[in-house]
Amino acid sequence: MQLSELTALLTPEGLRLLDGVGPIDSTDAVARAVTRLRAAGHSPDLVSAVVGQARLRAKAVAKFGGFAERMLFTRAGLEQATRLGVAARHAGRMRAAGITGVADLGCGIGGDALAFAGAGLEVHAVDADEVTAAIAAYNLAPFGGDVTVQQGTAEEFADTHLGRGLDSSEEAAHLRDAPTAVWLDPARRTAGHSETRRVAASDYSPALDWAFALAERVPTGIKLGPGHDRNALPTGSEAQWVSADGSVVELVLWSGPLAREGVRRAAMVIRGDETHELTAPADAEDAEVRALGAYVHEPDGAVIRARLIGDLAREHDAGMLDPHIAYLTSDAPLDSPFAASFRVREVLPVQPKAISAALKKADIGRLEIKKRGVDIDPAAFRKKLALRGSREATLILARIGDARHAILADRA
Repeated sequence: MQLSELTALLTPEGLRLLDGVGPIDSTDAVARAVTRLRAAGHSPDLVSAVVGQARLRAKAVAKFGGFAERMLFTRAGLEQATRLGVAARHAGRMRAAGITGVADLGCGIGGDALAFAGAGLEVHAVDADEVTAAIAAYNLAPFGGDVTVQQGTAEEFADTHLGRGLDSSEEAAHLRDAPTAVWLDPARRTAGHSETRRVAASDYSPALDWAFALAERVPTGIKLGPGHDRNALPTGSEAQWVSADGSVVELVLWSGPLAREGVRRAAMVIRGDETHELTAPADAEDAEVRALGAYVHEPDGAVIRARLIGDLAREHDAGMLDPHIAYLTSDAPLDSPFAASFRVREVLPVQPKAISAALKKADIGRLEIKKRGVDIDPAAFRKKLALRGSREATLILARIGDARHAILADRA
């Protein structure tokens, strides 16, 4: 979104027009809305802003639910925003740690700040981009004086409000014990409101070295991508990988009182309204390798990222299918939110003809394909299979030792 479009939108006429248009959820609907609004005499900037926002509001429901109906977005800001349900859990951690205020440095469209304010925290939101800061201010306006939004960099805010230099150990200790925390979501993409690309960790803004140094002095949560290099994580922080409805969405590093005593690795698994967590003081040792049993188990991605598969396996008397593959096996299903279980039907060679024959015999026409440790494109492999039955199953393509196997199974 350009500043001229935002200026046109942030008027009584523009906001009434946006509310009247409602969500737009298809390309055809976009074209119809543009034609209708231009015919009604509205300016090109206003039409572009209204239609763009209506489209983004429809997409934002997945992250923000009903709140999306009154929010404004940029395309890049929505893509990078934390899901509201995940942000609410972060806000709950801050409240539990005795935090009463949070500086959201690099607030984007205000998604995290929305959850912080909703939890009763005083919020200071900062973003370097003029348009993004203005949108955050609009989104956070219902919270009144409990939230301030300003344009500026994280470094400038920290220098002004959190002390600079901190040569005094007494001052550093005071900041670590302060009721104000910092939330940092470093920009991991090039600047812009629409088309952006990922940048290397060395080019994050603010720089990670600066963010990690700040976290040593002030209670801090730092949001990173779930695939961030584990060898580059600071040793004194708690690393928490978060999975929401089956997708690993982020890694958060917690410092000071926000980091739980004795916890350095955590896997949070969110399924609908339920939250489950697996924690440990360090990476877990792998479980022993075991021959394929009656069931194969797929650990949640957060458990895999946190390297807690071994602890999960030992808790449920399971073993590794292969020392290098993140599948477990046992003779019983796992009653656990941290893994999905599959009952083995049969083991087949990784050959489309043999698999198709087995599928035909079992009347299987709907097939879920999973793979680990094999260089196979599931979508391309599916096209080679004859799927004409009325039943469904799961095909697990995995390397066990030096051989590739196709395990036909049912979800338990």
